[in-house]
Amino acid sequence: MKRCENYRYVEKRSPYRDLTFKFYSDGKLTILDNDAGTSIAPKELRGDSFDFYVKRRIEFIKNDLAAKRLKYA
Repeated sequence: MKRCENYRYVEKRSPYRDLTFKFYSDGKLTILDNDAGTSIAPKELRGDSFDFYVKRRIEFIKNDLAAKRLKYA
């Protein structure tokens, strides 16, 4: 079963994109621009939204590793 964690982030600098980050348990990532209704790539992120992405990605990886350690230890 594929698990998904959703995070919403509004950029702090103009043009203030409203983004939704979806992290799936299989490592897949989807980033949606809620205003435009389009998906964007991580390389299109800038400044604070990129920092947000990196922090959440690291947190997701750490949690996944901890869960696997408990499962297989």
